[in-house]
Amino acid sequence: MIVIILGIIGAVLGGFTARKRGGNRKDIAQYAAGYAMAFMIVGMVLTVVVDRFLLAA
Repeated sequence: MIVIILGIIGAVLGGFTARKRGGNRKDIAQYAAGYAMAFMIVGMVLTVVVDRFLLAA
């Protein structure tokens, strides 16, 4: 669940970043995909960390 939420947040943030920098539709799509993948990787690591802490308790 964390991965999906962070992926959506990353896509939106990437789209806004590309639009702010004056990019066309392809630039916006590429930034959205790149940010989504980066945020999803962070989400996967965060999920593992949270899972480890819950199992240790």
